[in-house]
Amino acid sequence: MIKPVRLKEADDESLFGGKCVSLGSALRAGLPAPDGYALAVELVTEIVQDNAEAIADVTSLFPELAPSVAVRSSAVGEDSETASFAGQHVSILNVMNAEAMVQAIKQVHGSAFTPEALAYRDKMGVGDEPAIAVVLQQQIQSEIAGVMFTRHPLTSVAERYVEASWGLGEAIVAGLVVPDGFRIAEDGAIVERIVGEKDIKLVSTDEGEVAEVEVASDKVATLCLNDVQLQQLHLLAARCQSIYSQDIDIEWAFHTGKLYLLQCRAITR
Repeated sequence: MIKPVRLKEADDESLFGGKCVSLGSALRAGLPAPDGYALAVELVTEIVQDNAEAIADVTSLFPELAPSVAVRSSAVGEDSETASFAGQHVSILNVMNAEAMVQAIKQVHGSAFTPEALAYRDKMGVGDEPAIAVVLQQQIQSEIAGVMFTRHPLTSVAERYVEASWGLGEAIVAGLVVPDGFRIAEDGAIVERIVGEKDIKLVSTDEGEVAEVEVASDKVATLCLNDVQLQQLHLLAARCQSIYSQDIDIEWAFHTGKLYLLQCRAITR
């Protein structure tokens, strides 16, 4: 039976899907992505079918990834330049034990077979039945997180466009806040800062859940990124462009002052 592989070793998209391979490339290039494991499509299928050996292989990984794991989809054929599956397949965050991790893998797999996800595949001309691999990563308990485009997604101007908020970045992805917005020129000059309305944030709880909490009143309309952090993001964007040789959509997070690359994909046109 096929076994889990280190995320750094995932290099075949037909086995591991686009997200695993992209993150594997990031780790091999020395980018600051959290470490983890890639579960191939075949292995995920065996887990969904309750194969005891497959489940044992995966649950044995939890102590290494503890105390908290992010379980993300990595479908074959997703996140291309013409079709982004962002929001179609779920990510399960803050998984705090091995049994819950197995259930999260099954939930991620099942999200690819919802009527909405299947309709999106049909609309985008992505044929065949979904083939779902899975990323298991150490959960980053971010104080600040967001998304960054290496080229402005609306104007196509050659500049970085950053959206940021407090807590976990899923608050932005889910549209729960109006994030701060930043534009950074190719030479690193900060072109624009726009304050959002970040009245709530998503945080991980000790019970293995993700909770919505109110942001302190003095931080709701305070920019959550300083110039030093914006320069770190600018440099990360430049490194991603040199490695992937295309315009990239990046999910990132800051935890205890360190910048992490959580996901990266081609900007959908």
